[in-house]
Amino acid sequence: MSSSSVNHISQPCIYGHFVSSTTERKSGLMKWLSKFFKGGSGNSRGQQPQFLGDENMSWRAPARSMDGNSRTSKEKEELDRAIALSLAEDVKKPKGYRWRTDQDEDLARSLQDNSNSSSYPPKYAPSYAPWEYNPHSYRKCSGCYKDIVSGNYLGCKGTFFHPECFLCRACGVPITEYEFSLSGNNTYHKSCFKEMTHPKCEVCHQFIPTNGAGLIEYRCHPFWSQKYCPAHENDNTKRCCSCERLESRNARYMSLGDGRSLCLECMESAIMDTGDCQPLYHSIRDYYEGMNMKIDQQVPMLLVERHALNEAIEGEKHGLHHMPETRGLCLSEEQTVTSILRRPRIGGRGLIGIRTHPQKLIRRCEVTAILVIYGLPRLLTGAILAHELMHAWLRLKGYRNLSPEVEEGICQVLSHMWLESEVMPGSRNMPSTSTASSSSTWSSSKKGGKSQAESKLGEFFMHQIAHDASPAYGGGFRAAYAAVIKYGLRSTLEHIRLTGSFPL
Repeated sequence: MSSSSVNHISQPCIYGHFVSSTTERKSGLMKWLSKFFKGGSGNSRGQQPQFLGDENMSWRAPARSMDGNSRTSKEKEELDRAIALSLAEDVKKPKGYRWRTDQDEDLARSLQDNSNSSSYPPKYAPSYAPWEYNPHSYRKCSGCYKDIVSGNYLGCKGTFFHPECFLCRACGVPITEYEFSLSGNNTYHKSCFKEMTHPKCEVCHQFIPTNGAGLIEYRCHPFWSQKYCPAHENDNTKRCCSCERLESRNARYMSLGDGRSLCLECMESAIMDTGDCQPLYHSIRDYYEGMNMKIDQQVPMLLVERHALNEAIEGEKHGLHHMPETRGLCLSEEQTVTSILRRPRIGGRGLIGIRTHPQKLIRRCEVTAILVIYGLPRLLTGAILAHELMHAWLRLKGYRNLSPEVEEGICQVLSHMWLESEVMPGSRNMPSTSTASSSSTWSSSKKGGKSQAESKLGEFFMHQIAHDASPAYGGGFRAAYAAVIKYGLRSTLEHIRLTGSFPL
């Protein structure tokens, strides 16, 4: 909130029956009256007026005299002289320094009127009512919209309130603290206003602290809008390896045992072994066939651990890998790879009982196998498979010596198209064949359809592809996507085969 629209006010003005703006100033008329009544008639048996401090003064009317004696002419003269002197002193003061109040004038008029009457003491308001019992015009309370007839009241920006009507807009409780916050015409407790406007960290659930310059500084995820303290980027707070969200203090992430952690939303659809992944792999092959890009060779697909994937990358002579984390590989060399044979089970906050099996991969064509890291959600696993299958298709169709920007860019386009067909069924990227359409919804039919959380994950993976900052994967995708939108996928692929570049 900008400083122009939010004010933090200390010690709001509190007005009483006779409340002066400063403690040093007291009405000359009041001083005279104090002296006058202290030396008043000895025949009066009423109470003397009581002055309770310099700021708040209350007036109690004296009881009516029993003997009916009237005021002497000397006393009347002294009263007239005091009123005249008080008025003259106030006129002499410069504008802005006059402290006479409406109550002073009312009192002066009342004293003058009563000084000419035959009864003594003068007829004031009864002892049980404050002085403003009969003012010339009442103030309106901006809370209850009733007249402020008696008692203390509060003033704020030209408006007035009964103390019990000066409420916090957020909690509805009267504001009695020394300081309060003002936003527009709305008043708040400082604590309520901070709770309402000051951002809280979604990791530690505390107010995000200010930096050295007094500004609120925080980090915010570009897709999930998760706000958190900058310190959590370096304090070993776990981050989901799939959706990138930081682990909240009241949540629990699952450790995959290789330095990666998975949030529970991503864990719900995670694929943990090679057998579980086979239906998804075949559904994506059918997706390619639906776009007249059938892969005739039976290319093996293995789900592997992180260290096994890294070892396979080291043994691969050619290819560009997305650093710092590679999650899939289209293998073209003969290797022995350890794949996950049986899915692990949950034990505590991690996975236990994982069973692996070494497998010798023999090269029978340009592509030896496709490897994907285990433990990722179905949609992310499928996006990686769609990317690696495009690498396989290019190699099997004779596309040679492509630059990283062209090859990785067009592979990312196919990954993005598959995700779009899953997240937004019926889109332009959905294959036309019924076979591909039915098999590509393998997991949806198996689990009764994608949840809203899984669909949101798919949108995030599409966002990741579109906003990748790397030259090959990000820049290549954007150039390839623009070409496909303009010329179509088939024409773009033909141009790449002839020229090794995207059509402009």
